[in-house]
Amino acid sequence: MATGRLAVLSNVNMNMVIRMLQKQAEVYDAEGYGNELGALLNPASSYHAFQPDITFLIMDLAELLEHDYDPQTAKERIGSWFQTLEGCLPEHGVFYVSDAYLWAVELAVLADPERKQQLESLWSMELQKLAVKHANVRIFPYRRIIEHQGEEKAFSLKMWYMGKVLLGMETQSLLAEKILQQAELEERTPKKVLVLDLDNTLWGGLAGETDHTPVLLSEDHSGLAYKNLQRVIKLMQEQGVLLAIASKNNEEDAMEILEHHPHMLLGPEDFAARRINWDPKPDNIRKMAEELNLGTDSFVFFDDSEAEREMVRQMLPEVTVPDFPARPEELAPCMAKIYEEYFARAVITKEDREKTAQYRANAGRNAMAEQAVSFEDYVKKLEICLIPVDPKEHLDRLTQLLNKTNQFNLTTRRYTREQMQQIVEDAGKRVFLYQVTDAFGDNGIVAAAIVDTAGELPEITDLVMSCRVMGRNIENAVIDRIEEQMQEEGYTGLRGRYIPTAKNKPVEVLYEKLGYHRTESTQEGGTCYEITLAERPERAYWLKETLYD
Repeated sequence: MATGRLAVLSNVNMNMVIRMLQKQAEVYDAEGYGNELGALLNPASSYHAFQPDITFLIMDLAELLEHDYDPQTAKERIGSWFQTLEGCLPEHGVFYVSDAYLWAVELAVLADPERKQQLESLWSMELQKLAVKHANVRIFPYRRIIEHQGEEKAFSLKMWYMGKVLLGMETQSLLAEKILQQAELEERTPKKVLVLDLDNTLWGGLAGETDHTPVLLSEDHSGLAYKNLQRVIKLMQEQGVLLAIASKNNEEDAMEILEHHPHMLLGPEDFAARRINWDPKPDNIRKMAEELNLGTDSFVFFDDSEAEREMVRQMLPEVTVPDFPARPEELAPCMAKIYEEYFARAVITKEDREKTAQYRANAGRNAMAEQAVSFEDYVKKLEICLIPVDPKEHLDRLTQLLNKTNQFNLTTRRYTREQMQQIVEDAGKRVFLYQVTDAFGDNGIVAAAIVDTAGELPEITDLVMSCRVMGRNIENAVIDRIEEQMQEEGYTGLRGRYIPTAKNKPVEVLYEKLGYHRTESTQEGGTCYEITLAERPERAYWLKETLYD
């Protein structure tokens, strides 16, 4: 069930969809339809009084065009609609705007088959521009619902004539379901790693047995089913899903296929971690979790062997183990459902798209650490650079960091995007956000802190750092930057809090290590720490081979 407050605005009758949604969420009771922009424009409207967290604008293109399909007229009307929307778009809240599917009964006799696509493209271009320009605007996949149903089934002329209800009952139900799914994506923590078997999973047949039984991976028959599975997985990887291999195999045989089979779409570089050996798979998954510095509860395991799946379920119950399809033709649809259920997210950031490269770079860092003569030597060679970035320009990543980070998270508070918007605009708050680069590349935006200056002492209410940069004393530099700014603003002391959770034990004594002294337990069950800024200790950390201590 969605916990946020939802609103559905449209230029056609969505009352039945709203009633369906109200059974599972708190939903704005719209005052009719066809005045979707008027509700946004009027600050005294019941829409603004309701204060929805997420608004869905489900638009019918034919009605918006007033059934005039002249391209120039359509361009003007569409442009005017988006211009008005942008002019009244609130900064707070999330807005989903439907993509276009042009349908009307008269279009059946339209002689120009390209006109429909041309008009839909006009809407799509304006919507893309709006989504790029405004971080709180998302594209709602309305078109996908219609295509899934087919026009004859999706639309109902009977209901349209009765009450301007465009969609049939089944399609309305699917629309309500998709609205709830998108709302839930705004709140949930997605899984991070997809662990894959190889034989009879990524391809048909067995590596090393190709002389007797050729591997099934091709552009036809069952081989195409496996290739289509890889197509789905490749797109998942490009959208931020980390891939890993856990396969009982001779590594040389498996790598031969991964590197040289002409129909392999996933190469060695697409995997953040690999364990191709004869060890128990639960042990290999644990080792990969340590290598990636991730909890095993962020892993999903996909394997054709029921015995292997059951062993992982029993020994690593926190790992998600979906069922494996019975037939090869079900592989790609099954993986698409796995993505939607466990990995899909409302926003895919630049950091998400570069995640595999970042984790592979970590392997190089780990190799450097093993060869270094000391920790200091290792960190100096990394040539770490800490770069402050503007939180207002990276609000989605800031929200993601605070909501998805568990291990290096001092208080584990969670925020909606709207709450984060309010925090960065609050004169009483200081928001610190940092990008980290080093000799191996860009780690992305990986550290954040929020300081509340409203109390007797400024207080670090939130301090988080991505697990992939832990263990390099970066936190020392972040804390120093915070303390320096507080001193510059005239404060004499600084307070921090640690609230224990099941996952943040790695930072249990962080404040003590940084020279803070314990003062009191908090009402939230945590511990309070303070430091006098004039007496703060020197701390060692290296930035671009320069020691600051």
